[in-house]
Amino acid sequence: MNMKKKAVGGRVNLLPAPGITVRLMLGMTLLVLVAETAWAHGRPPDPLWMAKIPKVPGLGNYVTNKAAAIQLGKALFWDTSAGSDGGACATCHFHAGADARTKNQLAPGGAHDVEPTATTFQPLPSGAAGGPNYQLTQADFPLWQFENPNDRQSRLIYHTDDVIGSSGIFKQVFLSVSQTNAEDTCQSEPDNIFHIGPYNTRQVTARNAPSVINSTFNYRQFWDGRANNIFNGSSNWGLRDPDAGVWIVKNGKPIKKKIQLKNSASASQALGPPLDSTEMSCNGRRFPDIGHKLLQRPPLQNQTVDSEDSVLGKLASDSGKGLKGTYAELVKKAFAKRWWNAKGEFGQSLDGVPYSQMEANFSLFFGLAIQLYEDTLISDQTLFDTRRDKDNYPIAFNEQQRHGLQLFLDDHCFLCHLGPTLSSAANPEVYTSKSSKFHNVMDRGGFNEENSGFDVAKTMLDIGFAITSVTPPAYDPGIDYHDPWGNPLSFTQQYIDWLANPDHPMVDPVKVLACDFQYPFAFDFPPNELMADPNARGNDCRGYKELAKIVTPATANRELALPYGGKLAASIAAAFKIPPLRNVELTGPFFHNGSVKSLEEVVEFYNRGGNNVGNPGHFETFVFPLGLTKQDKADLVAFLKTLTDERVRWERAPFDHPSIQIPRGARAEPSPLGPNLAADEYLELPAVGKNGRNVVQGSLLPYDKLLPD
Repeated sequence: MNMKKKAVGGRVNLLPAPGITVRLMLGMTLLVLVAETAWAHGRPPDPLWMAKIPKVPGLGNYVTNKAAAIQLGKALFWDTSAGSDGGACATCHFHAGADARTKNQLAPGGAHDVEPTATTFQPLPSGAAGGPNYQLTQADFPLWQFENPNDRQSRLIYHTDDVIGSSGIFKQVFLSVSQTNAEDTCQSEPDNIFHIGPYNTRQVTARNAPSVINSTFNYRQFWDGRANNIFNGSSNWGLRDPDAGVWIVKNGKPIKKKIQLKNSASASQALGPPLDSTEMSCNGRRFPDIGHKLLQRPPLQNQTVDSEDSVLGKLASDSGKGLKGTYAELVKKAFAKRWWNAKGEFGQSLDGVPYSQMEANFSLFFGLAIQLYEDTLISDQTLFDTRRDKDNYPIAFNEQQRHGLQLFLDDHCFLCHLGPTLSSAANPEVYTSKSSKFHNVMDRGGFNEENSGFDVAKTMLDIGFAITSVTPPAYDPGIDYHDPWGNPLSFTQQYIDWLANPDHPMVDPVKVLACDFQYPFAFDFPPNELMADPNARGNDCRGYKELAKIVTPATANRELALPYGGKLAASIAAAFKIPPLRNVELTGPFFHNGSVKSLEEVVEFYNRGGNNVGNPGHFETFVFPLGLTKQDKADLVAFLKTLTDERVRWERAPFDHPSIQIPRGARAEPSPLGPNLAADEYLELPAVGKNGRNVVQGSLLPYDKLLPD
């Protein structure tokens, strides 16, 4: 289709591209370009059951029994022994894949580490002081409030840099693990932030925990995308990590081998929390230590597994606790021998004890097993996924739900929440043309931005990450940050650095073609400021060679010296991953800082065009005042609720699970874990089999329904 997108007055119009045919546009512009008149602003996204999880080339070299790997992954995900003091992956992902706790969930400052408020709690909208162990209430939301909730230019009456995150681990230093005790041996440290009286409370993360359901479709994981698409077997950093590798024996000698498994961001993500000193680990613990702790013990040995668990039921112990056999036996079933069967010493623990190969490679097993388990958590049986009419609207929708979907399209929500996953952060293979062999992961588009206030700014961005002005960039930079080696997390920033200095290649092995940008450099730079794109080789830009141009280094440096980077502006400051919307009814609180409690507050936020935080990269084109009526808002919420899979609501297979004890607040008295630690209060979740929760237990509730008045 011979179309180009142009922003006019805060809306997106479709105009013919003068004298040029543009290739299939990727990322957030795809559905705009395939829109037809009958669909007004776009075609409703396809059902999720039409999407396929992107394949992982070479996975068979590691996993030999997928069913056993899924069993291993589910056990590891829910096992509270994986944490240093009783935390599991599921501790923060137990409620429709998210965290629905309401006590001891406040953290000060987020990443706002240059301000004093980064270490202090501020009074909440309710007037309560907040702080450690605080019980959140209905009146504490939203965390940004305007005199007129529909007008971001009205007086700001409340805001804070505090965050509603997830309660994790006590502040401690790792000493050793035990093959019999569930808790590690750790040394408590004084905590000047999280404490009640003389007792430390559990620390709270600086970001809200998103749902893991359907997350396997994402190209990168975490709010800032730091969990790499490429799994290196030992950390979440992909090829960025110079020390990454897995252990093999070559010529009789144990050595580390570098690996790279594409489309494995979930495996990369899985390796983050177990070593994070706020989430699950005493500071200094390593993955081989977790392997040493778990491998010889029964999985889930202190937790109940329902005999009808859809994955683990056949392995459930006759005692009612845990599974038959050991973790080591599951590893042997699931993974090829060369990764666990060799003899020798594969590194050493802090106290000098050699690791076995199976222990040394435990991160490999952990990451891939968790990923394969999460591959099963696909919620594609919603009302939205039912039979469609000729315009792709679900036939089962009532008038209100259909109007809500129409608003979702007309107000351009689908530009970010696109495709069957309802997120442009999905792997491009999920929502682009199946015939396309190349998928850009960043783009350069023409957007009307707040930094200019008029006309069209040519802005570069990471596809799947957007600035919606939830908080100012200083509160949390999002993707505009760097890894431990100083490399940008953002593909866009890496690309810009390369344009300015060709001797500084992109650290991530992604290919970016200027000819596939929505707004190629050839459109607005004169020929003498351009050079051939060295990334475009062979048939990469066939038929579009005139667009296969990048700016010269001298031009790039000149533009970058201008305000906002001139024509090389990047919209990445405080840009966060665009989350999928499925089951959004159940996955509050919302946004990266957990700042709103309900879908009604989410709609109110977008209706006013975000918060007035002064972010120069804010997309006025995508997030702008909508002018919705009260009925419009209700209809949009009604549509969003059609995205709930009843299997998720009732925890039916594949969303069933073992029992788990989840820390939820504390008492001002010493804990069995240590005299300086506050005793935990717990949320007790019973084991649920494949048939889900019963009527007495009731279904999962939206977050705002769990908050006291």
